[in-house]
Amino acid sequence: MTVVPVTSPDLDAAEVSWFAALCSDDYQFLGVPEGDLRSSWEHCSSIVKTAEAQGFRNILCPSSYQVGQDTLSFVAGCAPITEKINLLAAVRCGEMQPIMLARTIATLDHMLEGRLTVNIISSDFPGEQADSGYRYQRSREVVEILKQAWTQDEINYEGEIYNFKNLTTDPVRPYQTGGPLLYFGGYSPAALELCGQHCDVYLMWPETMGELEGRMKAVNSVAENYNRTLDYGLRVHMIVRDTEKEAQEYADYIVSKLDDAQGTAIRERALDAKSLGVSHQAKNREVADEFGYIEPNLWTGVGRARSGCGAALVGSTDQVMTKIEGYQKMGIRAFIFSGYPHLEEAKHFGARVLPNLKTCSLPHAYGRVPAETPATPLGNGVRR
Repeated sequence: MTVVPVTSPDLDAAEVSWFAALCSDDYQFLGVPEGDLRSSWEHCSSIVKTAEAQGFRNILCPSSYQVGQDTLSFVAGCAPITEKINLLAAVRCGEMQPIMLARTIATLDHMLEGRLTVNIISSDFPGEQADSGYRYQRSREVVEILKQAWTQDEINYEGEIYNFKNLTTDPVRPYQTGGPLLYFGGYSPAALELCGQHCDVYLMWPETMGELEGRMKAVNSVAENYNRTLDYGLRVHMIVRDTEKEAQEYADYIVSKLDDAQGTAIRERALDAKSLGVSHQAKNREVADEFGYIEPNLWTGVGRARSGCGAALVGSTDQVMTKIEGYQKMGIRAFIFSGYPHLEEAKHFGARVLPNLKTCSLPHAYGRVPAETPATPLGNGVRR
């Protein structure tokens, strides 16, 4: 594999993150809802606190219109109950008026004292079926307006969707100079252009290592046009046990009660169900072997009951470590893991794998630090 260049220091360290199942995506048996695993403040905040106690550096807080809790409200609630872990808030561009969004994110960043990161999402709204070009143009304009609001005293913006003139931005400066890191995923040319020009971390869903490398090269070539380099991230589920057999048996166990019709209904209710990225996850299942694997230790069975990220790393501690090390050699620096149920699987990973990894929180490409207080470096010089 070719190593893709990145800007961040300490290339042997990775941002290892977990997942807060805000969108009622937590099960003992995939596709079989259980009351105490459904999305609630009590359950999902306990996932966040457990992830912090295990040593995860960030946690993705997803967004959905149909099910679960409001992401930004949830992140605000996590501010006083956490101390170290970053929170990666998924923001659907266009859902909130951009200047109001800029103020909301800046407020959250102060509440978290710089521990906020943002996942930029481009999707249809309920009842909307917009082409991808429009959706990514909307996201582009939102991101550009956010950056004006966070760095300038006045917003002047003329776009295809939004127009603002002579609007003051006081007091919407975030805690972090320039605003939080922007994470982004998307496969279309418009998506790559937006990420390469404006975002910091390019997120991918699981595919073969060859496919991932191709995606990294594609977005890297766009970023180079803007004299920028990116960090790269992988969102993938996790089943790790002491032996490969135990992990494979658990993978079979969590789909043992799955009704395929129910799994299809779960996948199709998502607004991104027809996106290019989701279609690639479906293709993975089509080309997998009879046990659902598309390459050693990468199992596509999870995708039978969820849209979006549809595969899991399944194996022993050594096998999972080997996969992660392989991804790191490709240039992937950020990992967002999850598992079923999320509390228990966080503990499995936290006990078996996490102690063997050198972790960090990704710094900004331009050395971003809090605006109001100096950064406190860790021993490896990476800001937490």
